[in-house]
Amino acid sequence: MRRRSNEDHVAMLPEDPARPPDAPSEAPSEASAPPPPAATPLPGAASPTPELQPTGLLAGDVPIPVPVPVNPAGARRGGWVLGIAVALVAVLGGGALFMSGFVLGQRTELEPGTPGSEAEAFKPFWDAYRAIRDRYALEPVDRKEIIEGAIRGMVEAIGDPYSTYLSSEDFRQTLQDINGEFEGIGAEIGTVNAAGETVDCAEFGPDCRLVIVAPLEGSPAEKGDLRPGDVVVEVDGSTLDGLTPDEARDRIRGEKGTIVVLRIERQGVEPFDVEITRDTIHQREVITEDLADGEVGYVRLTGFSDNGATKFVEAVEAAVQKGQTKLIVDLRGNPGGFVTAARKVASLFIAEGPIFWEVDAQGTETETLRDDEVTAIDADIEVVLLIDRGSASASEIVAGALQDSGRATLIGETSYGKGTVQQWIDFENDNGGLKLTVAKWLTPDKHWIHNVGVVPDIVVEIPADTPAGEDPALDRAVEFLTESSASLGSLQLAA
Repeated sequence: MRRRSNEDHVAMLPEDPARPPDAPSEAPSEASAPPPPAATPLPGAASPTPELQPTGLLAGDVPIPVPVPVNPAGARRGGWVLGIAVALVAVLGGGALFMSGFVLGQRTELEPGTPGSEAEAFKPFWDAYRAIRDRYALEPVDRKEIIEGAIRGMVEAIGDPYSTYLSSEDFRQTLQDINGEFEGIGAEIGTVNAAGETVDCAEFGPDCRLVIVAPLEGSPAEKGDLRPGDVVVEVDGSTLDGLTPDEARDRIRGEKGTIVVLRIERQGVEPFDVEITRDTIHQREVITEDLADGEVGYVRLTGFSDNGATKFVEAVEAAVQKGQTKLIVDLRGNPGGFVTAARKVASLFIAEGPIFWEVDAQGTETETLRDDEVTAIDADIEVVLLIDRGSASASEIVAGALQDSGRATLIGETSYGKGTVQQWIDFENDNGGLKLTVAKWLTPDKHWIHNVGVVPDIVVEIPADTPAGEDPALDRAVEFLTESSASLGSLQLAA
């Protein structure tokens, strides 16, 4: 077992000994990975390991293989938030992705003179590059595109859905997204047919239209008087017909301070234009409620940004200060976030011991202990943790830690099942970045939940035809804590 150092090494593409002066010296070299906000390593911990969410989307964007969780009564469905990076859609089926924030900057040295050395192995690559550069006849060759294509090919060749190459813009936007913020107009949107009924569709047209589900509180969309049910038919004078939902979202979102003009159709009025100045949108990650006449505190966490974890700790501490001795922590549909945030959340309930383990390519085990800057709540406070098939990665770290320690009773469905760690590598000179699987993580008792998931202590299956507003898992959690089936009342949630 070892403690992780703050420096890792990544193998670089070997230099071509015979390359001409204008050939690329190597694949774009890596730079120090951008550190996640407020992710300074704490004593006894592995280096900060952010985790890429499988989607920045809310339920109802494009079909994904993870069932949409049934939220507590009143939860809104059927939309996604404008401004989230589209690059994430490509890995929706893969679940949440961990990315470490280890400092990069050195390369693995090749052993000279060994048979089958990398220099020899990559000779066909350089032969192919020179042939394309010198002989391709139809149009000029873009060297950057060739290099990016080579990187994508290498990543695709390993067959790992959690490893991928991202362009510089997607790289930047992704880091924003996993920190719980993005730049856009701040509206939850969805798709409807010509009759206004919610549908899943792949391309906008007469029977697939983009609709405002709700503007986020205090957002530019709200200030621009966008309303639920408004249909967006044009963006900056161009129709959405023929675009995918992702492409339409890309047109609407954009950098803070820029202006977008939306053509709106609203029932009862003539179509009109709305000019909106984009801004930085901070997502609401923590939702609280008092249940069972105040006897039970309910805290829902929708993501694992560092700020979200801090807000979660504050919410739980506030519930305890109110005298609540029974808590429900809801991680359903939570795809993950920063591993430092997961560690902080788990440390609120675990007074000692490891939170999880990592095992690298050499089989070395690294222990991540609890965050000593977080004071654990009293062990007499009863905790139920709600999970489902949409609870992934960082959610599973917390679930696994609380289950192995016996600190909480898990209720719901088996979680997603992602137990690998991806390292985030930022290439220099605006050449994008790479996510590469570098380790697997284990629960405190060293269970690997990859492709298996965390199995709850009490299984509550949610039928697909469960009426909106009903939540059998939440009902079961309250019943478990209060030993009664008292009415929960209406729990209003906002996405």
